[in-house]
Amino acid sequence: MPDRHDPQQESPFTATREPGTPTATVPGRATASELTLGIEEELLLIDPRTGLALPLAEEVLGRVTGPARDRIVPELTRMQIEVNSGVHTGLRDLADDLLRLRDAAAEAAAGAGAAPAACGTCLAGDGGMPPLTDSPRYHRIHGHYRALLRGQVVCGCHVHVGIPDREEAVQVMNHARPWLPTLLALSANSPVCDGVDTGYASWRATLWSRWPSVGPPPVFESAAHYDALVETLCESGTILDRGMLHWLIRPSHHLPTLEFRTADTCATVEEATVLAGLVRGLVAALLADVRRGVPPPPVDQTPLLAAYWRAARDGIEGDGVELPSGRRAPAWELAGRLLDRARPGLEESGDLGLVATGLDRIRRLGSGAARQRAAYHRRRRVTDVAELVVRQTLAVPGFLTGLPPRPRPAAADLPF
Repeated sequence: MPDRHDPQQESPFTATREPGTPTATVPGRATASELTLGIEEELLLIDPRTGLALPLAEEVLGRVTGPARDRIVPELTRMQIEVNSGVHTGLRDLADDLLRLRDAAAEAAAGAGAAPAACGTCLAGDGGMPPLTDSPRYHRIHGHYRALLRGQVVCGCHVHVGIPDREEAVQVMNHARPWLPTLLALSANSPVCDGVDTGYASWRATLWSRWPSVGPPPVFESAAHYDALVETLCESGTILDRGMLHWLIRPSHHLPTLEFRTADTCATVEEATVLAGLVRGLVAALLADVRRGVPPPPVDQTPLLAAYWRAARDGIEGDGVELPSGRRAPAWELAGRLLDRARPGLEESGDLGLVATGLDRIRRLGSGAARQRAAYHRRRRVTDVAELVVRQTLAVPGFLTGLPPRPRPAAADLPF
């Protein structure tokens, strides 16, 4: 979609406070810096010369060494790996961790003749049933859901925010529902799939939405209400276990966190970090409302689903759907409202400058989806997109300083 905004105009994402400068904590409000953060991101393994997805996960994982060995793990298909960050409170520490893990994945993949690609879908070679990782659980999923797995080599980014109290986590989830489409729009990074421009900013979201437990969650009265519905889904065979509850936001089934599952795998570590900081700032602001007894906004499921579809199609460069009104609005306008909603938490943690600057950078340079699409349409070659994606995967965020020197392609320098 074309950009509806002039990037030379004054940006609404200009911060008024320097990064790393916390403000005083408002009584009764959770400080964002006190909320822990972690990221799970799925990476595609590709031939960097052709863009073809390669079923080399087992060989790549066998080549990972050092501290990263326990944090780079298998995924559903043998064309993917998953990177799990540590638990952090500082955004720069999180970014450093992710970059080191991506570097370790790249080193291991290079030995197998592949490269990790931070994108949401297969650029080429994703037309049928993917080769599954040899796991009893994954084979059981295949046997139960059958053709749903066709074309399902998709990669997402999950942001975990620590909220040990499950009652509070469920209530924050209720409050966060209207913002899920905008978070998808900001992270959209999968317009090219199987050799063509799909016309969607996030084709991953569209492919993934075929599963019966994917989408925005309903509103829950309590954690007990949540647990009862999940049990119903398990008993009906709609999901095989709690790990298959793929709502866009959920209390983690194995960690004391609230897990945001809206995003494509972000093109760069910088964009993943900005997403995580924005999510944590939002959670801090919403948790304050929950503790004050503020009810969640009245957003019906149908317009929320419509907004999610629109975000997947247009991404951040097009239109979104304002909630609860249901009217169309420029997606960047909705992103500005999201930043305003998260601003108290971002100010308290000192992250406003980093997040606002990161959003402004996306606005000026284009989203991951827009950059992929531009690379593809220059010559209509998937190989050009593959080159871009591989380069971005290892790009060093400008806000990271003092890192030990490490070899990397000169083309990995920003801008893209």
